[in-house]
Amino acid sequence: MSTLHSSRRLPLRALCVALAVACAPAAFAQSTTGSLFGEVPVAAGTTVRVENQSGVSRDLPVDASGHYRSPALPIGDYTVTLLQNGSVVETRQNVAVRVGNASEVSFSTAAPQATKLDGVQVSANTTPPIDVASVDSRTVIDAQQLAKLPLGRTAEQIAQLAPGVVPNNGGFTSDTGKSLVSFGGSSANANAYYINGFNTTDPLQALGGITLPYGAIDQEEVYTGGYSAQYGRSDGGVINAVGKRGTNTWHYGVQFLWEPQFARAKGANDYYASGVPQSAKAGNLYAYNRDNRDTGSTASVYAGGPLIKDKLYIFAAAEVERHDTQTIANEEASNSFEKSRSTMPRWYTKLDWNITDSNILELTGASDKTETNGTYYDYDYVAKRRGAFVNDADRQKNGGDLWSGKFTSYITDALTLTAEYGKMHTRSYQAPANYDGSLTYIDGDVNQNPALNGGVPIGNAQTTDGLSDPNRGNFTTNTRLDLAYAIGSHTISVGIDNLTAKASDQGSESSGPGYTWSYSQSLPDVPINSDLGVGATGDFPNGAEGYFVQKNTYSQIATVRSTQRAQYIEDKWQVNDRLLLQLGLRNDQFTNYDSASQAYITQTKPQWAPRLGFSWDVLGDASFKVYGNAGRYYLGLPLNPALNSAAATTNTVQYYTYSGIASDGTPTGLTPMSGPVSGLNLYGQQPDPKMTTAKGLTAEKQDEYILGFTKTAGPSWVYGAKLMYRSLRNAIDDYCDRDAVLAKAASLGYDASTSNSCFLINPGRANTFTLVDASGNYVEVPMSNADLGFPKLKRQYYSLETLLEHPFDGRWYAKFDYVFSRSYGNTEGQLRSDVSQANASTSYDWDGASIMQFANGPQNNDHTHQIKLYGYYQIDPEWLVSANLAIISGSPKHCLGFYGAKGTDPLSYGSLYHFCNGEPSAPGKQGRLPWTRQLDIGATYSPAFADHKLSFSANIFNLTNEQRPLQLSPYSELSPQLTNPLYRTVTIRQQPRYARLSVSYDF
Repeated sequence: MSTLHSSRRLPLRALCVALAVACAPAAFAQSTTGSLFGEVPVAAGTTVRVENQSGVSRDLPVDASGHYRSPALPIGDYTVTLLQNGSVVETRQNVAVRVGNASEVSFSTAAPQATKLDGVQVSANTTPPIDVASVDSRTVIDAQQLAKLPLGRTAEQIAQLAPGVVPNNGGFTSDTGKSLVSFGGSSANANAYYINGFNTTDPLQALGGITLPYGAIDQEEVYTGGYSAQYGRSDGGVINAVGKRGTNTWHYGVQFLWEPQFARAKGANDYYASGVPQSAKAGNLYAYNRDNRDTGSTASVYAGGPLIKDKLYIFAAAEVERHDTQTIANEEASNSFEKSRSTMPRWYTKLDWNITDSNILELTGASDKTETNGTYYDYDYVAKRRGAFVNDADRQKNGGDLWSGKFTSYITDALTLTAEYGKMHTRSYQAPANYDGSLTYIDGDVNQNPALNGGVPIGNAQTTDGLSDPNRGNFTTNTRLDLAYAIGSHTISVGIDNLTAKASDQGSESSGPGYTWSYSQSLPDVPINSDLGVGATGDFPNGAEGYFVQKNTYSQIATVRSTQRAQYIEDKWQVNDRLLLQLGLRNDQFTNYDSASQAYITQTKPQWAPRLGFSWDVLGDASFKVYGNAGRYYLGLPLNPALNSAAATTNTVQYYTYSGIASDGTPTGLTPMSGPVSGLNLYGQQPDPKMTTAKGLTAEKQDEYILGFTKTAGPSWVYGAKLMYRSLRNAIDDYCDRDAVLAKAASLGYDASTSNSCFLINPGRANTFTLVDASGNYVEVPMSNADLGFPKLKRQYYSLETLLEHPFDGRWYAKFDYVFSRSYGNTEGQLRSDVSQANASTSYDWDGASIMQFANGPQNNDHTHQIKLYGYYQIDPEWLVSANLAIISGSPKHCLGFYGAKGTDPLSYGSLYHFCNGEPSAPGKQGRLPWTRQLDIGATYSPAFADHKLSFSANIFNLTNEQRPLQLSPYSELSPQLTNPLYRTVTIRQQPRYARLSVSYDF
């Protein structure tokens, strides 16, 4: 039995309740704890004491072979002391306990770095940097590293320090504007976000999640694979932020950061790469970026300490980030010039209460929001000069708040109960300022007939094409219950992990009179869409030159919800001193409800996800680790598909030729070429939930295998390598070829119909559809994969990762990673980066056989080579310099066009098929985008006259000002056989060089 010592008389249980499983070999994934273990000389009366910064200590017993192991400890810095009959023999100071890690601290009578002091040896932290008690793949960045490295102040930019994590190239961002990342070839929305154990992932599209203020992060844990059965709902990666907590000493701090415009490089202009539009505003200039402006500032404060010493602690932090921007839109955008202000308030508060000796309550509150207001002006693209006021921009408020409570009870020394419950509410408010409902939104004015506009596009002051409900938002509830029992060499854990989500009043409807106008051009003798009965413009008055206009009508506002439940059991088995096995099994269930509160997806049968891992301490001294794991990961469907496939939606187009253009940009002299048509049968009907999904629809799942090693090279270096293989075994997407399903039904003798626009299916395999026959009875229509015309689903990722690290020795730290990888197949996942389509699981992919022809190849998140190097050097106690370098090979280029040699449009999607000038065009056939190189540097001055509490920092991001393209427009045709001037034009680039200056003071 261990013994507790404290100058504040805190009893044993008060510390235990802040711990996880006693004698557990590793802390839990997405937890807030870590652990210590080691070996000491065998002698009677030997114990090991661990003491944290609050002065609370715990004496740990040593077994007959000289080994000791702590229970799970709150993260932070510890002093570890070897005791002989109560007398101090040797002490290790500043031992860092990191989240989810087990750190080895061993003692010998001849410690090489120890200093003799009255018979006592005192040394700095000599903890080996290899965690031999974990089987997963993770990178942990702590608050000290965050303060030293030149990093963007988001969870995603921190995560990019981890190997295999790259920026997404589709321009995807979270609701609060943070650019998302891709893990191991997966989609940017396949990641899970946590704050202090609470799942903060966006429930609608899974695009990011609520994150902490930068200064409130104690440690950020980035999982790139192999995590525990206790957690799921991700087949990409996990970003787990652990916030700071109060201690028995009060600490305060303030910081101000400034990103001045004068230190920001001018943006590179973008030019049409494949011709010039008929009504181009400035020749071949597409986007004038040189006069874009961005001035940013951030003010932050924090305070933490005891409300009641040894009993009740608080930590609170808040920051307000503000950006004043000036943006010149590309010449095809309706809003030419915008001045805007974005304000991003964030806060975090944590209370830790030792209720009794054996019970502790943790309360966490956090908020992450953004508010944006702006003003639109005309802009003269030729003179490069701002014009008159047009209108105020939409008022936007995004993000939200969360709170969670976590109760931990040490029932016995071996049995621990943990319960957590929390709620999150986010808003997605968008309202047009000075909205004039009498004006109709005009799109594509550069494609107007120049004979009717004098060569100058005609528009109006309408700045929005869609209106949303002001109450639009999302709600999430997360409940966890975990029970862990340590028995001998086993730690057995069981628990539940339940999550409910609701998307309220989501969607939008057309602005103005309820429709918008979109101008375009085609070849006059080629039908615009023969599948929908839309002929060639030359067959209608005023269509001889190929000019036409579309009347677009859209309406969809709905509330949908889902429940996701899971149960798990896991055994962490320390087989012997060197071998750890982690054996887990998870069962996930998912149910999704449509806008009429009817369940349209019911996946409640067992979906077993085994997780098997091992860690082998080869030499028994934590200097050489071989590890591996194999696991299955299920991904629940976000709420978005219910809006696109299970809600009453109107989305129609009517085609016209025209003879004039009014002063407000609307067409006159209209000749209808069609009635209202919808390629997806979206005429406002509520889908039948029995027909919405294929029968027996199964959840998305991925299998993953990892094998690697990590080894020390002398006292100052660590190196290693890891192999990873991922295979997407199943996915969910929508299939929209209704005619093919009805034809199959007819071949089976059914006179059947369906009101659905699309069906949710498991792509790449056989599916069975439910229709209604002429008598009103449901009938089943089975279709093989050959009937559907699809290839097998494929997304395979493999990588070789190598690393070389120099742990911080008081002077310098450095880490180098190289990853060779391939992500290959015919689906990226739930998103499509090449066309920046963020409709999760309802992308263009798999909508019909034609869209999947020649889709196989390197996928959009495929970056064959990734080189990362970062570190810092403490020149002296006052000066520190740092750098962060990332060199990443480019993703594949794309050329999309109309279907086949004749340029047809079987799905009414326009230039979205894998054909280029009538020739098959698989991903990567057009080559690769160039490599990107990003070098960020920093310097910090902490003067001695202020006791190093005052710091001045300067960081420069993208020092070499490389603005390489991250995405090119893939659309090769405006209409069949008519080249799109925008094809191959740069649409997304690296951000120009900018600087950040800061001053901080810590009391």
